[in-house]
Amino acid sequence: MNPLLANLVMAMIWAALTDSMNGIGLLVGYIISYLVIVFVFKNQPEVRKYRLQVPRLLNFMVFFTKELIMANLKVAWDVLTPTNLMKPGVISMPLRAETDMEITMVANAISLTPGSLSLDVSSDRKVLYVHVMYLYDEQQVMTDLKRMEAKILRVMR
Repeated sequence: MNPLLANLVMAMIWAALTDSMNGIGLLVGYIISYLVIVFVFKNQPEVRKYRLQVPRLLNFMVFFTKELIMANLKVAWDVLTPTNLMKPGVISMPLRAETDMEITMVANAISLTPGSLSLDVSSDRKVLYVHVMYLYDEQQVMTDLKRMEAKILRVMR
């Protein structure tokens, strides 16, 4: 049994039966079906793993939204004010991500954040090259990027 697929199907059934085929109806159906799956099938190993992934995903979504807003404000301030705060540079970030999907998710999350862009992955898939607009403190930038990678890997593993 794939818990995610079962959860999505049950959420759609809930939304259809309650005649609320919109975002809120699907969200309510997802939450109710998540609780049903977690309590009814709690002894199955896939469900135990899935039970942890959903809160981690919500945690990542809150974290990423905050990072996205802060980066947008920083770039907007730099564009709208006469001072130029940019100090662009390229850094090489050692990767903990191993699979193609993990590397893709990390690279896309970095590229979606304004002020940073994933450029390339080394041929051995151990290093991600990232262009950043504000490279004042390379260690701080690296810490922020590694924190984002860690949160993504917690959701995916």
